[in-house]
Amino acid sequence: MYVIAFVDRTNIGFAEESLEVHAGLSTGAYALGAGLFFVGYAVFEVPSNLIMHRVGARWWMARIMVSWGVVAALFMFTTGPTMFYVLRFLLGVAEAGFFPGVILYLTYWFPRRRRAQATALFYMGLPVANILGGPLSGALMDLDGALGMWGFQWLFLVEGLLAVLVGIIAFFYLADRPSDARWLTQRERSELQSTLDAESAQKEDSHKLSWWRALLNGRILYFCLIYFTIQVSVYGLTFFLPQQIADISGRDVGLVVGLLFAIPWVLGLGANLVTGRLADRSGNYRGIAIVLLAVSGAGLLLTGLVNSAVLVMVGLCLAAIGFCSAQPIFWNIPTSYLSGAALASSIGLINGVGNLGGFVAPNLRVWTVETFGAETAGLLMLASMPILGAILLFGTRMFDAGRASTAPSQS
Repeated sequence: MYVIAFVDRTNIGFAEESLEVHAGLSTGAYALGAGLFFVGYAVFEVPSNLIMHRVGARWWMARIMVSWGVVAALFMFTTGPTMFYVLRFLLGVAEAGFFPGVILYLTYWFPRRRRAQATALFYMGLPVANILGGPLSGALMDLDGALGMWGFQWLFLVEGLLAVLVGIIAFFYLADRPSDARWLTQRERSELQSTLDAESAQKEDSHKLSWWRALLNGRILYFCLIYFTIQVSVYGLTFFLPQQIADISGRDVGLVVGLLFAIPWVLGLGANLVTGRLADRSGNYRGIAIVLLAVSGAGLLLTGLVNSAVLVMVGLCLAAIGFCSAQPIFWNIPTSYLSGAALASSIGLINGVGNLGGFVAPNLRVWTVETFGAETAGLLMLASMPILGAILLFGTRMFDAGRASTAPSQS
């Protein structure tokens, strides 16, 4: 599900040039539309997660996927900037709640000591989306002219319908809670649920907050800022990466560029599996995440400072390794504080505000490049974001002093 989600929100990177030619989009209009997804996404994150907490993942996840798949397919009819803007906003509204819903869903199934690895397995969807989605998107773009359709029309139609299909399957496949899992024995269900209930009760005793007070909590807002810096760099890179690879390879965006695009994410996938397990074993979630964010910043810095195609690819690989590995470990930190509806609303808020970085990133990158007259300036700006995120994450040490004895401030 996450593979298709990420493909459907970022496939416009492959369609950028074609949309400019056939739908009349300028570079600025493309950047604005790319970012508008995250406005609709952010606005509806918290209510969507609260609904899922009440009605369950099975119904709500299926609804989310089917609705965003329909909207994603409608992009094939894009005829100008206005329609592009409206569809990007609606795509964000339709997909809102999916990612924080899954993060919440994992807390229903995995205790904290196992959750970083479980979240890392889920986060495999990000690199896999780029490993598989890159070549798939490139190949669909190569269908330009088939049956009288442009390549970007094939791209949006096929990848949108995939979401609808998987959404229908999800309805019959997902189980809301361990008590609903037919593949577990009665003893397994009860032992797992008792472990999760005990952990939840402990969090309720030390950090009891209503869902609306959690939205105003200083720690939660601080985590929003950290996640925002991460997402600015992730989407600032992702939305422009296909064209960047095309430029350094001297090829048009197509299957070959899609295969090259997959290389950094293959490495990110491997690193993701290793670091999630390492974090669970060591318990040092913050320290490992800080190092990985610094690696991402170093990789982006390298791409902005060198002219060698090989070194640029090395930098992109370092950036992908850091992005893919740091994010699942990051989520194990805020989810350790809260439970229940407060946890549902907090995850929605962190992800919603953080993903506004997806709106800021393409527009900030375009502004930086136009202001300073060099693509390097845009890359250096992006490189500063994960480094800032690492500094802010180090600052969460201030939460530790009172964690065992006091609840977080409710104002």
